[in-house]
Amino acid sequence: MMKSDKGAPADGPYAVEHQIGYLLRRAHQRATALFQAHIGDPGTTPTQFTSMVKLGERGELSQNHLGRLVGMDKATTQGVVRRLRDRDLIAARPDPDDARRNLLRLTSEGEAMLARLVANGPRVSAETLKPLDAAEQRTLLSLLSRLI
Repeated sequence: MMKSDKGAPADGPYAVEHQIGYLLRRAHQRATALFQAHIGDPGTTPTQFTSMVKLGERGELSQNHLGRLVGMDKATTQGVVRRLRDRDLIAARPDPDDARRNLLRLTSEGEAMLARLVANGPRVSAETLKPLDAAEQRTLLSLLSRLI
């Protein structure tokens, strides 16, 4: 019987520990824990950080557009935006071209926070990828980008 890389039989019984969903979830848990430990603000989640980065890159965005850029559904986007607004990191104003829409932007506090957090971003990535050598890191990032 052939063995897989993790030592499980390749054609043996189903083992959840060898399934892509399980492995991605566990890798995500590890990445999130490392993000929280190294990003520099324990109150900022990965989705909040990514939202701030996109607002920093793009300037003003509608809430809907921000959610699409970050890969969040409507309910998650609403929660992220609400928490960032509650912390005065982003502000909203009505879109002059469409009264049904709000435009979001970073506040000066948000810009300052983003500058601090972005400086820690490379460390978060380095810590997350640390178990892999440079070639494996490139391969993993390339393969993951093909899945999304």
